[in-house]
Amino acid sequence: MKLPTIFFSTLFATIIPQTIQAQALFREMSFSNNKIVFQLVAPNNATLRIYNDGISGKAVKTVKMKKVDNDLWQAELKGNLKGKFYTFDSGNGECPGLFAKAVGVNGNRAAIVDMKETNPEGWETNKRPEIKSPCDLIIYELHHRDFSIDPSSGIEHKGKFLALTEPKAIEYLKRLGVNAVHILPSFDYASVDETRLNEPQYNWGYDPKNYNVPEGSYSTDPYNPQTRIKEFKMMVQALHKAGIRVILDVVYNHTFDIENSNFQRIYPDYFYRKTADGKYSNGSGCGNETASEKPLMREYMTESVKYWINEYHIDGFRFDLMGVHDIETMNYIRHAVNKIDPSIYIYGEGWSAGSCAYPTDKLAMKANTKQLDGIGAFCDDMRDALRGPFSDDHKGGFLAGEPDMEESIKFGIAGAISHPQIDMKKVNYSKEAWTNSPAQMISYVSCHDDMCLTDRLRASIPGIKQDELIRLDLLAQTAVLTSQGVPFILCGEEMLRDKKGVHNSYNSPDSINHLDWNNLRKYPEVFNYYSGLIALRKAHPAFRMSNADEVRKHLEFIDAPKSVVAFRLKDFAGGDTWKSIIVILNANKKAMEIPIPEGNYTIVAKNGKVDSNGLGSLTGDTAAVEPQSAIILHQ
Repeated sequence: MKLPTIFFSTLFATIIPQTIQAQALFREMSFSNNKIVFQLVAPNNATLRIYNDGISGKAVKTVKMKKVDNDLWQAELKGNLKGKFYTFDSGNGECPGLFAKAVGVNGNRAAIVDMKETNPEGWETNKRPEIKSPCDLIIYELHHRDFSIDPSSGIEHKGKFLALTEPKAIEYLKRLGVNAVHILPSFDYASVDETRLNEPQYNWGYDPKNYNVPEGSYSTDPYNPQTRIKEFKMMVQALHKAGIRVILDVVYNHTFDIENSNFQRIYPDYFYRKTADGKYSNGSGCGNETASEKPLMREYMTESVKYWINEYHIDGFRFDLMGVHDIETMNYIRHAVNKIDPSIYIYGEGWSAGSCAYPTDKLAMKANTKQLDGIGAFCDDMRDALRGPFSDDHKGGFLAGEPDMEESIKFGIAGAISHPQIDMKKVNYSKEAWTNSPAQMISYVSCHDDMCLTDRLRASIPGIKQDELIRLDLLAQTAVLTSQGVPFILCGEEMLRDKKGVHNSYNSPDSINHLDWNNLRKYPEVFNYYSGLIALRKAHPAFRMSNADEVRKHLEFIDAPKSVVAFRLKDFAGGDTWKSIIVILNANKKAMEIPIPEGNYTIVAKNGKVDSNGLGSLTGDTAAVEPQSAIILHQ
């Protein structure tokens, strides 16, 4: 792909040669055994410094880079420099460059490594697990530290990439049945000091420093640049062997700060949006927002995504605050990824955290999802209808008996497409369908960025007892896992995780964020129900239709009283072996009798149990549903 003729904004009025490809532009260090070529895009004179150490010591070599074209600087050093470190300085302070691929501890100096030496054995033959459609995914969102840090996990490499290579972790994920792991930010982020890992430190990682290097605190040796790279690859390889895809959470919408960011030190003010009065815009809610619409930033994001795919075999991307990015850039990335593998799934948060200095109608907001080509967004319509609004922890939804939530849940069940039986006037946030296909909708009830489900139920239903909490938890996930679209589960919900009521636990200690694996013994019925539902969804394509017309043809909502949602997947939907599947969700505190098409049915889910072989039979035109529970039956 050739870069546009006008590469930078008119603010700088500079032109990058059309002969330079984007990939080459960001190849800031080209390694060979007898020479290293360094290259940097910067508006000012650039200086290269070589170091023996990744964090301390003075430069052993300082080189004034030569200007080889407009805003393009280059230096060539002979000899074998493998194991050395380097920085660039264009007058605003040293940094590892825009696109460092290896760094020393805390990511302040880039490292000279031979990337081939970071490949684990068998890496060349590693292949991503196949899927036919994004709707085939069951996404499991986890934070490396949360998943394995507690002693009860029984995992050796606690809080590390390698935790997800261990047999216990792999077998657990396989037993649960998920086929995609969404890992919270795993690139090099700024808020954890990698030199003090013996001290308690915690962060989700939404504070980018080096976008194209794995985070050092998740490696066994952050001082060795190769270790974090190899261990990340080992993690991907182990998950792939288990049939599990790896989705990377990417945070291109902002940087940790402005002044000390690599973007600002190399090319001041280019990468950030500003308001009309010249202030830095803050659509991210983190003090700044990047300018995806600018050509260099667009190319940067695209090349970064491609790099993670090609170098690390990543299978998908979740874009943090995708609503900060412009539609054109997101589609540009999607088309570039399609050339590599169209099955790589891209989705994101269809909102921003504040007002952006860019027209809303041009941003990748949820309302604009139809303009996004094969890119998904989270369905907060369904999420909040089930458990209550994000803005008020104590207000409940359908699960808490709040009225008039049914239409919003039906909207999520249909995959956020237009459906003749859904009254969009009654949907809580969206007044028109926002997807072209169910594959563009993420169905979920909880994620890292909020209370987990158990805490939300306790907050919204004062005095709730444990048996009621479990019933409502299972009811919520039944809605998620029987919906069209792409289901998404927060790590630990299947073992009744809690976070002590904390809403935003981004830097809370392990005592808040950890998984207590003892819960598997306390609440085996919860795990069994989750795994049973997942197995049911994977076995039956009726729940995984990716075409909107097919959904409208085969998905039929059944008239039901208040606080009940019922639907039928009819006529061998999606090519299913079952002719008709009926799902009834009852949030009432009493049993309900729901009229259904007359026939002979096999019950596969009831009273907190799931068994695709059958839990009994039903004959007639009425289904009895126990309080605060779901029933699934088929013909």
